[in-house]
Amino acid sequence: MADTVCITIDGQKVSVEPFTTVAAALAIHGLLQTRRSVSGEPRGALCGMGVCQECRVSIDGRAHVLACQTLCRDGLAIETAR
Repeated sequence: MADTVCITIDGQKVSVEPFTTVAAALAIHGLLQTRRSVSGEPRGALCGMGVCQECRVSIDGRAHVLACQTLCRDGLAIETAR
């Protein structure tokens, strides 16, 4: 098993440990706010179990994926809407 997994966050290549959630990877790399609400308020992971849906990001071109429920894998492309 690989020591790290290589992913891309907003165009920047980074590495994380295997079995890291996307929400954790974002936090590790200083991205606590991943999108904006309709009124412009910053949003990010809150509950960590998929209930609040505040951690939605685009992954591999698919919008509204829950970052707290998605594990990182090699080549994963994450786009936030900060």
